[in-house]
Amino acid sequence: MSKQPKQQKQYSDRVKHTTFTEDMKKDYTILIPDMLPIHFNLIIKAYEHFGYKMELLTNTSRNVVDEGLKNTHNDTCYPALLVIGQYMDALKSGKYDVNKVALLISQTGGGCRASNYIYLIRKAISTQFPQVPVLSLNFSGLEPNPAFPMTIPIITRLIYCVLYGDMLMLLYNQCKPYEINKNSTDQLLARWQHRIGKLMGTKTQFMNTKSIYRAMLKDFAALPRTKEKKPRVGIVGEIYVKYSPLANNDLNNFLMSEGCEPNVPGLLDFVLYCASDLINDARLYDKQTPRTAAYKIGYDVLYKFQREQIKMIEEQGEFFPPHDFEHLRACADKYMNQGVKMGEGWLITAEMAALAETGTENIICTQPFGCLPNHIVAKGMSRVIKEAYPNANIVAIDYDPGATKVNQENRIKLMLANAKK
Repeated sequence: MSKQPKQQKQYSDRVKHTTFTEDMKKDYTILIPDMLPIHFNLIIKAYEHFGYKMELLTNTSRNVVDEGLKNTHNDTCYPALLVIGQYMDALKSGKYDVNKVALLISQTGGGCRASNYIYLIRKAISTQFPQVPVLSLNFSGLEPNPAFPMTIPIITRLIYCVLYGDMLMLLYNQCKPYEINKNSTDQLLARWQHRIGKLMGTKTQFMNTKSIYRAMLKDFAALPRTKEKKPRVGIVGEIYVKYSPLANNDLNNFLMSEGCEPNVPGLLDFVLYCASDLINDARLYDKQTPRTAAYKIGYDVLYKFQREQIKMIEEQGEFFPPHDFEHLRACADKYMNQGVKMGEGWLITAEMAALAETGTENIICTQPFGCLPNHIVAKGMSRVIKEAYPNANIVAIDYDPGATKVNQENRIKLMLANAKK
């Protein structure tokens, strides 16, 4: 992942901002945006073990979009607008003591504007809430903060939060559409989130993946479900809009209400994608660095974790597993070079191809305003994927401040009408 660009450093110096310090840790509440509710709630519990208090934002009113439009340049991508709008709406709500609150945003370190959100957030709050610190969660040293370090114990727990979050999301989506007892899947999910949260406070018990996976699979398999077969619909696209119920108008639940089973690729795929991109860069530009070697080791470890998860699901036999990441890379190679890495790059094309290949022929590609790379590798590549898989039923849905929920859902309903024929 790239180093912090010089112009970003100069910009951050011009915008005065409050630094999060060690003495703030015990009194401050750190707010995080609503992107992956299952995963982020586990991450909140993991950070509690290290003395941090975090809260997942759930404000979703139209005021979030309005605040984003007021405090961000209107040509900024829709995910940035929503994140900033959600923060500003929360700070103005009166729910929080603005003198005891901080904001957290992740930075990928790549070419996407996601790396620049932190500067946009600081600019937005600088005139109204200059006392509010903005923290960066990143693995590439973009915004080091001694009071919010990336230590081995923290990184280890974050990785396991991704693993367990992916498993819970997969099992939930494969059980919820078929549950006989209303909300039984939600209740079981809540119990498992609580259980994993407690395990994150232990020294090593959270690492017992095999026994935890077996228990998860057993519990979800025991849920009373119908034998009905519903159309399976894959959700791909820009990472924030793909996962965030705020950004995609609660697409997951909408699909279930329409009699479908959502199939959402896990977060681990994106983590592996980021690691593989740096390794690919070293190969393409013939420039090996110590960081390259570290990422190769990290990639191998994470891929081994994924293979273990897939094997456990296959052995249990009642649920279908996530795609093998090396298989995704092979799918991408049929259509484009893995050097195409801006935004979600080749990963979106690979996910669409893998879904169509394995029987999830109905695919929604979530397209946020302002994300040109996403449009190129998603909407631009859907035609060749349809040529390779004639039964593929792919629709690109645009999400932006001016798009109405009704129009988006009507387009999805039209796609689903074809799916059910």
